[in-house]
Amino acid sequence: MSNSTHTFAVDPRNTDIQININGDLFPREKAVVSVFDSGFILGDGIWEGLRVHDGVIPFLDQHLKRLWEGAKALDLDMGLDKAELAERLYDTLGANGMKDHVHIRLMVSRGIKSTPYQDPAVTISPPTIVIIPEYKSPDPSLNDRGVRLYTVYVRRGYADVQDPRINSHSKLNCIFGCIQAAKAGYDEALMLDPHGHVATCNSTHFFIVRDGEVWTSSGDYCLDGITRRNVVNLCKANGIPVFEKNFSVMQAYGAEEAFVTGTFAGLTPVFDIDGREIGDARRGPMVDRLQGLYRDLLNHEVDRHQQGNAE
Repeated sequence: MSNSTHTFAVDPRNTDIQININGDLFPREKAVVSVFDSGFILGDGIWEGLRVHDGVIPFLDQHLKRLWEGAKALDLDMGLDKAELAERLYDTLGANGMKDHVHIRLMVSRGIKSTPYQDPAVTISPPTIVIIPEYKSPDPSLNDRGVRLYTVYVRRGYADVQDPRINSHSKLNCIFGCIQAAKAGYDEALMLDPHGHVATCNSTHFFIVRDGEVWTSSGDYCLDGITRRNVVNLCKANGIPVFEKNFSVMQAYGAEEAFVTGTFAGLTPVFDIDGREIGDARRGPMVDRLQGLYRDLLNHEVDRHQQGNAE
């Protein structure tokens, strides 16, 4: 993960973090779940990655909406409402004295089972809800170095096999893609859909710029990422032609610019795909513009939340 969009510097403060498990706080070394937990046994659960900016979790409403939709699809009763979970998230940040440069992994599993078996009927506890906040900042040098993508054989599949729109704990296809890209000496995997069109990356979403237009996949075979959706909406709001459409790897090779999006690092430029330099292999004007618009959107989210709390 030396050049991944998830690369971060080790922060010694993370040794002493408190982790929230089902509403109770535990020091890092004592934060454990049962070996009979559905998430451990089967990957039966859902999750969200969240960032903290100036004491605020931006786009939390969007993240929780996606989490609840995933729970509905899994027929999983969360056992609390969105406001209660939001309060638990902020309470966890408060207990750790965290205000900024923080990444949260929010994980929900179906709960503890009476025996290792897939049937939800043998679940004997409420859902397991884990909140892990850590001090993590994206590697700032990636903005100038860019990332390198490798097109892998692992596909994003049909919704009737395992719907890629669900942010589930079952991520083996993404892990296979990540391994293949790393073995080839690249930073991240570019994954195709069953028809050979570009779908997404193993842990981020993919965009290209051609003739002043921003393209991303149709979205039929990938999670509708929060940052992905925000970038699409920013383009629409600022007169930038944007299209969610099918396109090939060959068309990606010929792009003037390319970039990936994710909650952790925001927008990160892509300079190489399968050994082909993208554009001039440097950050281009569209990425610069969109990064600025996204920063403004983050600041607006922080201001909106802080003003709401002050009223």
